[in-house]
Amino acid sequence: MHGRPRKAPKPEEEEASASKAQKLRLLQSQFLSNHHDRIYTKEALEVSTKLLEINPESYTVWNYRKLAVQQKFAELESDPEAVKSVLDEELRVVESALKQNFKSYGAWHHRKWVLSKGHSSLDHEVRLLGKLQKADSRNFHAWNYRRFVTALMNRSEEDELNYTTDMINNNFSNYSAWHNRSVLLSNLLEKKVQGFFLKETVLNDEYELVHQALFTDPDDQSGWFYYLWLLDQTVKTDSPLLVSTRPANGSNVILSRDRHFNELSLSPFNSFHSDSETFPLILYFNQAVEGVNSTTVNVKSSFYANDDLIWIPLSPNNSNIAQVWVSHLKFPDKKLHQLEAFPVEVSLGHSQGIISSSGFHFSHHTQIAFKVSGQSVETELTGEQAEELISWKDENFHKYETKPQDSNPVVSFDRLTINDDLEPTNSKWRQDTIEKEIALFRELLSEINCKIGKLMLARLLSARDTVLSQSANKMVHSEEILELYNALTKLDPSRSYYYKDEYSLVFLQQVTSLWESLMRHCCHYRELTSSPIGSSVCLRLNNLSLSRIGSFEKLLWVQVLDLSHNELQSLEGLEAMQLLSCLNLSYNKLRSFTALGPLKLLKSLKTLDISYNEIGSHSIDTTRYLCASPVSHTEQIDWNVNEIGTGLVNVTNYWEAVLIFKGLNLSQLDMSGNAIADEQFKSYLVKFMPTLKWLDGKLLH
Repeated sequence: MHGRPRKAPKPEEEEASASKAQKLRLLQSQFLSNHHDRIYTKEALEVSTKLLEINPESYTVWNYRKLAVQQKFAELESDPEAVKSVLDEELRVVESALKQNFKSYGAWHHRKWVLSKGHSSLDHEVRLLGKLQKADSRNFHAWNYRRFVTALMNRSEEDELNYTTDMINNNFSNYSAWHNRSVLLSNLLEKKVQGFFLKETVLNDEYELVHQALFTDPDDQSGWFYYLWLLDQTVKTDSPLLVSTRPANGSNVILSRDRHFNELSLSPFNSFHSDSETFPLILYFNQAVEGVNSTTVNVKSSFYANDDLIWIPLSPNNSNIAQVWVSHLKFPDKKLHQLEAFPVEVSLGHSQGIISSSGFHFSHHTQIAFKVSGQSVETELTGEQAEELISWKDENFHKYETKPQDSNPVVSFDRLTINDDLEPTNSKWRQDTIEKEIALFRELLSEINCKIGKLMLARLLSARDTVLSQSANKMVHSEEILELYNALTKLDPSRSYYYKDEYSLVFLQQVTSLWESLMRHCCHYRELTSSPIGSSVCLRLNNLSLSRIGSFEKLLWVQVLDLSHNELQSLEGLEAMQLLSCLNLSYNKLRSFTALGPLKLLKSLKTLDISYNEIGSHSIDTTRYLCASPVSHTEQIDWNVNEIGTGLVNVTNYWEAVLIFKGLNLSQLDMSGNAIADEQFKSYLVKFMPTLKWLDGKLLH
C-alpha cells in the first residue's frame, strides 16, 4: 500500500519466495515452449492457467489463451453448447486470476474479450460485479467493466445513475462512483433525456447531493473532485464562443512595409509592420474547435478574396483542432496611405461546421468589422539601424504615456457583435448558483481551517469573475483570490507549485482586465525615431515571479514582450500571440527545447532572448516523441541531411533545437547562460539559421 514502509523479510518468507520463483520459472519455460510450438492441448492450457494464478499480469499468457479459444472455435463452430463451455472456462480462469489480483488489467481485458463473443450471461456478470463491488466499492477496474457490461445489456443510464446514488449513500468516499456519476450525467444531459432536459434543475440537485458529502467529511477528496466537475458544468457554455479577435472589432489597423510609423499614426496598439506584406487575422475561441475554413468564416474586403484564405490551427502538436486559428491577409495592392481606409468584415456562425472537441456546434452569428489603412511616409533604415542590437536593460525602456488617439487593446466579450441571445436566463442561474456556493464556503471556512475549502473558494470566486467578465471586463475578487493562493502556498507547501501557477494566472487576469492596470506595464524602447523595435509598445511583465502565463485572449495585440526574471517552465498558449516580433524569456526556469515548442508557430518573431535558463542542465524530454531521432519524428519538417549534418557535430544532441529554430527567421538570439550553449552548439546554430545576425550579443556578419 502507498505510504507503508517496507519491512525486511523473515528467513521463512525468503525461502517461500525463492520456491515460488523457481516454480514460476519452470512454468514459464513450459508455457513459452507451448506458445512457440502453437500447442493448445488441455495439458498446455493447464500450464497457462497455473501461470496466471501466480502472475495475472502476464499479457502474453492471456493472448495465448485467446489464440487457443479461436482455434477451438474453428473446430466447434457447429456446436453452440461446446463454444459456450469453452468461454465459461475462460471466465472461470479470469475469476481465479482476479482473486489473486483484483486490479489486474490483463484479467479484466480478457474478461471483456470473452463477453464480446456473445455466448455468456450478462445477468450473471452484473450479479458478480455486485459481489465484487461490495468487497471493494471503489475499484475503478470493476466500474469500468460495469460500464462495458451495462452497455451490452442496453441498461438505461437512469438506472445506472440510481445505482451510483446508492453506492455514494453507502460510502461518500467512493471516488469511482462519483466519477461514474459524472460520465452518466454528461451523457444524459447531452441527449436531453426526459427528466434531464433542464441543466439548471439537474445540477441544483447534484449540488445538494455533494454538499452532504463535503460537509460530512471535508477532508475526504472524493466529493471535492465531483464538486469541481459540477462547477465546471455550471460555468462553461456547451457551444463554443468567440471571445477575442485580432484585429479587434471596430479597430483601425495601420500597416507598414517598414517598422517606423509616422507620429500621427492612430495608435501604436493598432500598428503592424510586416516584411512579408501580410497581416494575421486571429480568431480566439473559449475552447478548442475544428472546421474553421473559408466556408464557415466569411471575410469580405475589397482587396482580398475569401476563397483565397487558408485557416491554420495554432496547435504545437499539429492537431486539426485548436482554440486559436489564424489566416494571413495580404496588404492591399495599392500603395498604402493613411488617409485611405479599406473596410474588412468577418462573419461566422452563419453556417454549421465549426465544432468543439465535445461535439457542440458554434451557433452564435458573430460579426467583426475593422478598417485597414497604411503608413503614408515610408522611411529607410540605415545599415547601422537595421543591424542594431536590441538590449533589454531597464534604462532602455521608458514608461508609455497614453495619447488621445490610443485605442484600448483590452477588448471585452461584449465588443464583439453577436446577433443572437446568449441565454440571459442561464447566465442569471449561473450567477445565483455561484453566489450561493460562495456563501456556503465562507460559512464552512469560518468554522474550520480546511485547505481544500480555501482552494474551492478561490475557484468559486474565479468562476464568479469569469461569469461577470462576459458583461463587464473586470476582476472583482482578484485580490481575495490572490490572498487565498498565498495562504495555501504556506499552508500546503507540498503543492506550492500548483498554487503558484494559479496565482500567476489570476494575477495576469487582473493586469489585463483594465486599461489602467495594463498601461502600468507598457513601455517604449529608447527614442522612437532610431529604435529597431520602431514605435511598438513593449509589454513588460518581468520580475513578477510568474510560474505560468495566460490571458492570451487579451494579449493578441502585443508585438514586444518582456517575460524575463520570472519562474516560467512552460510557454503553453504563447502561440496565440501571432504579432510577437521581440520576446525576452531570460532568467526563467525553462528546462529544455521542448518547453519552447509554441515558438515554432510565431512566424513574425525576429528577436529572442532565452539566456540564463536551464536548457541542457536536465535530461532531454523525449516523452512526446516516438523515438529519439529527428528522422522518425512525427512533426512536419523538411529534413536536409547535408544542411543539418555538419562535420563532426553529433546532430542527435541538437535535433530538438533544430525543430524549434528551423522554421523561424530570427535575426537576434541570445542563449548564453544555458548549459547547452557551448561553442560547438553555437557554430551549429549559425549554419542552419542563415537570417541570424546577432548571437549572444555578438555581430555575426
